[in-house]
Amino acid sequence: MESWARRDFGDAAHIADLKRLSGGASQETWAFEVVVAGKTRRLILRRAPGGEAVARSSEAITLRMESMLLACADAAGVPVPGVLGVFEPGSDLGESFIMRRIDGETIGRKLLRDAAYETARTRLSEQCGAALAGIHAIDMEKLPDLPRSDGMDQIRKYETIYRNFDLPRPVFELAFAWLKEHQPSPQPAVLVHGDFRLGNLIVDEQGLASVLDWELAHIGDPREDIAWICVNSWRFGQIENRVGGFGQLDVLLEAYAKAGGTRFEPHDIDWWEMLGSLKWGIMCMIMYEAYRSGGDPSVERAAIGRRVSETEIDLLNLLEGAV
Repeated sequence: MESWARRDFGDAAHIADLKRLSGGASQETWAFEVVVAGKTRRLILRRAPGGEAVARSSEAITLRMESMLLACADAAGVPVPGVLGVFEPGSDLGESFIMRRIDGETIGRKLLRDAAYETARTRLSEQCGAALAGIHAIDMEKLPDLPRSDGMDQIRKYETIYRNFDLPRPVFELAFAWLKEHQPSPQPAVLVHGDFRLGNLIVDEQGLASVLDWELAHIGDPREDIAWICVNSWRFGQIENRVGGFGQLDVLLEAYAKAGGTRFEPHDIDWWEMLGSLKWGIMCMIMYEAYRSGGDPSVERAAIGRRVSETEIDLLNLLEGAV
C-alpha cells in the first residue's frame, strides 16, 4: 500500500494505523490511514482472503465488479464509499480495492436502541426508500455482467438446497407451496443490491450514511430489496416496525416512489418478505451444517443455525396473515 499511497498522494505519503476489522465472512476488511504533510485520510481496504482470488458461489460477484457497482452507485447519488483504487490478482495487494472510510454504526441492536440514533431512526425509512430507488434506477448498460435471478429462480435454488438436507420441515413445505401458488406478476428487471438491511448500512446520528457489501448484487425484481429489510430477522426484536425494526413500510414506499421508483403498496411486498424469511431459514440450515460437518467449527455458525426455528415462527405468522 505504501507504493500506492506515494503514487496517488505524493512521495511524502505513508501508511499508518493499519488494522484488520472484525466481520466480513468472505472478504478481508482493513482500516488504515494515509498521512501526508500532517493531514490524514481515513480509508478501508477490502481484499480477497490472503489477496488470492478463490472460487466463489454462483451468486457472489468479484471484488472488481463490486468496485464498479460502487462507482455506478456513487455517480447516481446513492450514499456509498467512494472507490480510490482497484488492484488485480497478482498485484502486491492481491485482488482488492480501497475506498473511503465512512463514520457511523452498523450494528443493528445499537442503532435500534441507543439514544444517539434517536433522530436517525425517524429518518431511516425515507432515506432507505430514496437509496433503493437510486440503486434500482442505475442504467444497466453501465453495469458489469451480473447474475440474473428472479423470485422463482430463487425458489428453485433454495428448494434444491433444502431437499438435499433430507430433513423435512412442515413449515418450510407450506411456505414453498404457498409461494409457488401465489407467484406475483413480474416487474421490469433492475439492479438489486441483494443484501440491503441493517448490518450492511452505515448509519450516523443524522441517518443513512452509506450502503455497504454489494457482493450479492444481481439483476432482478426491485421488490426483493424492499422486502429483505422487512424480514423479521433483521428487526432485532423491534417486530412492530416492519422496516428494519425502525420504521413503517408505507413511509419507505412513499419515499421510494417520490425518488423515482415504482409506486408499490405494502401488500406488493408480502410475497417477497415470505420468500426472504424462507431463504434465511435455509441459510441458517446451511450454517448449522457447516458447523456440524466440521467445515466451519465456529460458534457463530452453530448459533446462527439455531435460528431456523425463529424463521419457522415468522413464516407461520406470514402464512396466517396471507390466508
